[in-house]
Amino acid sequence: MMLCSMKIQAQRYETYRTQHDDLPYYFGLTLGYNSCYLSPTKSSKFLASDSVMIAEPGSSGGIALGLHGTLRLSRRFQLRFNPQLVLGGARYFSYTITHPLFGEPITQTKTMPTTMWNFPLQIKFNSDRINNFRTYLLFGAKYDINVVSNDGNQIGAPNNDWLLKLKKDDFGLEVGVGFNFFLEYFTLTPEIKFGYGLSNVLDRDPNLKYSSVFEKLQSRILMFSLHFED
Repeated sequence: MMLCSMKIQAQRYETYRTQHDDLPYYFGLTLGYNSCYLSPTKSSKFLASDSVMIAEPGSSGGIALGLHGTLRLSRRFQLRFNPQLVLGGARYFSYTITHPLFGEPITQTKTMPTTMWNFPLQIKFNSDRINNFRTYLLFGAKYDINVVSNDGNQIGAPNNDWLLKLKKDDFGLEVGVGFNFFLEYFTLTPEIKFGYGLSNVLDRDPNLKYSSVFEKLQSRILMFSLHFED
């Protein structure tokens, strides 16, 4: 019984792929789920006008598929490039109208479909490895291309009062935390990160009712990812 117990303990604490930390670079696949929305800054016209009383952002989820390459800089630091295609998400605003037209509802929702190419470049700071586990922090910058909404794209009904225009490009910062689980044949890495858009993605038109209430719109995204690393 003692011999069996010792054998089980040895298998339990077997350390896999110890040479992985010495690789100069490695690659992997990414599967992710995200929730994104647009953070608004209201314009002076919104405060002075009584046509739109409330304009609140909303979000919905989407999936992300990507590849990544990681370059070893030192024992603690790594550089990672992780391009992704983000599918199926949507950002929307709920409006409350003071004086709706005949047949027009008081509360309305304007949805902006989102399909993005996401290009993040990140620095990872690794903790010490404990057996087959390690955690890390990451921070970096990202550049997004929205392939659905581009400059001058009009979201809404044919009537110009219903339109909202978004720009194509976005730039922002990212911060997150991840956990490496070293398995026998690959490394499984769950990760959560927050993206903070710095640029104004609103193509503002003061003549459009649903666009003129905003001074600027900035993207916010929360993403959970699973990385499969070689």
